[in-house]
Amino acid sequence: MRTVLKGCLFMLLLWAPATWADPASDAIAKFKQASATHAFFNDAFGYAVFPTIGKGGIGIGGAYGSGKVFRGGVHTGNSKMAQLTFGLQLGGQAYSQIIFFQNKDAYTEFTSGDFEFGAQASAVALTVGASAGANTKGTTAGAGSAQADNRYSGGMAIFTMAKGGLMYEASIGGQGFSFDPID
Repeated sequence: MRTVLKGCLFMLLLWAPATWADPASDAIAKFKQASATHAFFNDAFGYAVFPTIGKGGIGIGGAYGSGKVFRGGVHTGNSKMAQLTFGLQLGGQAYSQIIFFQNKDAYTEFTSGDFEFGAQASAVALTVGASAGANTKGTTAGAGSAQADNRYSGGMAIFTMAKGGLMYEASIGGQGFSFDPID
């Protein structure tokens, strides 16, 4: 009986640190592994990271995720993202997203309360594949090694990293973000 208890305790101790891990820190570490983000981590005024965003749709779709906002590497608040899309879409997926703020103005715009990206905000996918989109301040596209050429648009740059699922999508919508500062 003691051997079984010791074995259970040992397994619990091995498993417990994984449950204490911060999903935002894990997502940041994964984004830092991508060479396309190195310059952004070095030069950005701040960033918002969403470790897991769940997305799904059949004609009408939606996505939701929560994350953390950082300025100069310091956690300044929490954010929630919600998205509503309309169009040809089917499936579901999970992904991580990071938004870099080029300067104080972009950071302030995002953290001022309720922030929205118009249309489908452009994002560079950090896995093999392509992405394209438009926002109210310009258009961008990226595929494969062209990811390294991503630039800020309207003071922000967005990167995504697929976690799983399959989704076919030709839709239009927008992302809305809330910000809650920490005291």
